[in-house]
Amino acid sequence: MKCQWCGSNTAQETNNTVYWELPDGTKAIEIRETPSIHCPECGMTYQSDELVKEIEDQLFLIDTSKLEKSMTFETLMAVPRLLKRNYFDFSK
Repeated sequence: MKCQWCGSNTAQETNNTVYWELPDGTKAIEIRETPSIHCPECGMTYQSDELVKEIEDQLFLIDTSKLEKSMTFETLMAVPRLLKRNYFDFSK
């Protein structure tokens, strides 16, 4: 896998704990076991652009007031959505 930061071919898929600010800016939550990419060459650990969009869409479409301060990625993505999709995303 190629690292988006340094271009090395040694990047590997992993899981990591990340912290995400809610769309309304009221607080940040801890998301454990988040799919990530780690590069041993440059030491960078990051999430793919697609995964970032997936998390941001989910947080935009659920009732974030009921979220715990810490949860797993799978638990977050299983929270029922208030809307089927992000109708305010015009990037497609």
